[in-house]
Amino acid sequence: MSTENTYNYRVVRQFAIMTIVWGIVGMLVGVVIAAQMAWPQLNFDIPWLTFGRLRPLHTNAVVFAFGGSALFATSYYVVQRTCHARLFADKLAGFTFWGWQSVIVLAAITLPLGITTSKEYAELEWPIDLLITVVWVSYAVVFFGTLVKRKINHIYVANWFFGAFIITIAVLHVVNSAALPVSLTQSYSAFAGVQDAMVQWWYGHNAVGFFLTAGFLGIMYYFIPKQAGRPVYSYRLSVVHFWAIVFTYIWAGPHHLHYTALPDWAQSLGMVFSLILLAPSWGGMINGIMTLSGAWEKLRTDPILKFLIVSVSFYGMSTFEGPMMSIKTVNALSHYTDWTIGHVHSGALGWVAFVSIGAMYYLIPRLFDRELYSLKLAETHFWISTIGIVLYITSMWISGVMQGLMWRAVNPDGTLTYSFVESVQAMHPYYIIRFLGGTLFLIGMLIMAYNLYRTVVGAKPHEAAIPAVAH
Repeated sequence: MSTENTYNYRVVRQFAIMTIVWGIVGMLVGVVIAAQMAWPQLNFDIPWLTFGRLRPLHTNAVVFAFGGSALFATSYYVVQRTCHARLFADKLAGFTFWGWQSVIVLAAITLPLGITTSKEYAELEWPIDLLITVVWVSYAVVFFGTLVKRKINHIYVANWFFGAFIITIAVLHVVNSAALPVSLTQSYSAFAGVQDAMVQWWYGHNAVGFFLTAGFLGIMYYFIPKQAGRPVYSYRLSVVHFWAIVFTYIWAGPHHLHYTALPDWAQSLGMVFSLILLAPSWGGMINGIMTLSGAWEKLRTDPILKFLIVSVSFYGMSTFEGPMMSIKTVNALSHYTDWTIGHVHSGALGWVAFVSIGAMYYLIPRLFDRELYSLKLAETHFWISTIGIVLYITSMWISGVMQGLMWRAVNPDGTLTYSFVESVQAMHPYYIIRFLGGTLFLIGMLIMAYNLYRTVVGAKPHEAAIPAVAH
């Protein structure tokens, strides 16, 4: 059978396997730094093991290595299957895999050494930024090239979300990473002061909005209907969801800069658009969950569906909490506290990681033409991880609200009731609970890795034939 008559599963397999590997690495670093918050001596006074060096390594590893690999794997799989066409430019697709892994390895070397732009989620220095740009443009060529050569006239909604995420991340990355290099390892941002902060959070929040939301909604819109054996609940709602997200998310960044030097009108604009975002986000959540209409009983026995449906529930909770925290009066309490950390991780663990895990449990056995080794292990993974998330986010919610209240408490004579150190002391037990929650989530990932290893060990890579006639 010629390659043009089969789907390109090779690059999908590569990214899918690295999704599991980087998931474990990124979450392990997360558990290490969570332990350091509870027991600071665990950095052993070694500079490259300090929280300040490992924290950006953790965020880059989980967002771009784990999340990024999941997005590459699923988008390449979905665009082929829904277009009945092999990936455009096999060699270029192969380059995106090796290029992306090179970016991740370079991040793992430079960040612990303290080579950083200090911009959140955009810490990598200019030579790595250039490599990211080349890989990303190649990704766009492969993805949109496949859409162009499709045999099916209709472009399925998941591809709209993947396409929007690819285009928007390209623009965000290029603008925010604009810099003047002064050496191989140092550069100065093209922006200064409050403009730099504004551009950074336009980038930072839309990394959340497009990388961690639009891309993963593409996963939701393909894998939930597939695993449930049901059509999308409302195709019209999915299109409304798409356009509303695309036009609204891009404006929400200033809510990260409440009570800063950013002009008041810009802060208010960010708040208003964040509140508007609640509507399309919940429309998407309802669409995902209601796809199970008529198949609810499958949730009892199918751990993959449990991951996918609970992930959409967390998407709904996070997209309620985010707009609420963007309200200036709420933000006055939550800003700079652990509440923000709890919010981020309800989205990152509950939504992004769970939908990725569900997709990998669906995908990897099919890429090797095998049945999943153990549904019972997948079920165990689900419950251990869910308990881990609940411990993590509730401890951070309580710790964060307590922090905010302690910082704001004032004596009758106008002096602060608590010193900063007292608030840190009060947070200690919650940091231990967070560490335990993160550890449980990591254990779940190790169970998954074992389960999938046993699934594919000794299996030949599967090559699926493209249907001859579009239907």
